Amino acid sequence: MALSESGVLSGDINCTHPGKEESKDQANTPTARILTLGEQERLNGERALVSDFKQMKLEKEAQKNWDLFYKRNTTNFFKDRHWTTREFEELKACREFESQKLVLLEAGCGVGNCFFPLLEDDLNIFVYACDFSPRAVEFVRQNPLYCPDRCCAFQCDLTKDDLMENVPESSVDVITLIFVLSAVHPDKMKLVLENISRVLKPGGFILFRDYGLYDHAMLRFKPGNKLGENFYVRQDGTRSYFFSKEFLAELFEKTGFKCVSNDYVLRETVNKKEGLCVPRVFLQSKFMKPES
Repeated sequence: MALSESGVLSGDINCTHPGKEESKDQANTPTARILTLGEQERLNGERALVSDFKQMKLEKEAQKNWDLFYKRNTTNFFKDRHWTTREFEELKACREFESQKLVLLEAGCGVGNCFFPLLEDDLNIFVYACDFSPRAVEFVRQNPLYCPDRCCAFQCDLTKDDLMENVPESSVDVITLIFVLSAVHPDKMKLVLENISRVLKPGGFILFRDYGLYDHAMLRFKPGNKLGENFYVRQDGTRSYFFSKEFLAELFEKTGFKCVSNDYVLRETVNKKEGLCVPRVFLQSKFMKPES
């Protein structure tokens, strides 16, 4: 279910999947973005929630909706993420020596836009890659760069499927959660963290990047799309949560992780076609599984 970091502004105002835009310089900050008066009034006025019946239907059909997303877009929707090693130095720094083999789990791999560039850049990485969508996993396996000696892709619902059926316990050095947890119902996020914790080595890292509170995508939802606090549904039935750093820190700490860093990433994204420059907000964080 992994999503791109850039964001999209399409003709459909409810289609807030990330996509093809140009981004200006970014800045990391410990404080949330300050809303304009109009934005505050818009959020404060949005009180009605999607009905319980529809919410249950969305939860039941979550996998089908993501499979349809990949059926429509195949492998063409997201850009490869060549920024990962720049933003997350742990992918290199956690090694004791340069040729040491690094074992990575990409939880929510989509079609491989994050880990395939890593495999190209670093010959000493082995990647476990899983996704909610069977169709996305099949696209990964069909990629010419897919090699069973260097990666293992499998379908997995992180909220209920035991990762240890495919990944040995305490065998992974680094786990990436890149635009993944936002697609999970908030009530089930802790289940995801407990699941991935079992395969992470003591002292290992989770590298996180996802939608931040008051991101432009959050502010563009029309009335009738709100599922809960900071939680929305798109027209295609996929869902997105927008994280505050306080919520995220508490979620990880309750699951036994230690916070290493946790900051908002503020940037402006330019959509030349529509002549718009909009504020994007992401949360970029690092958490460690304690040695003990």
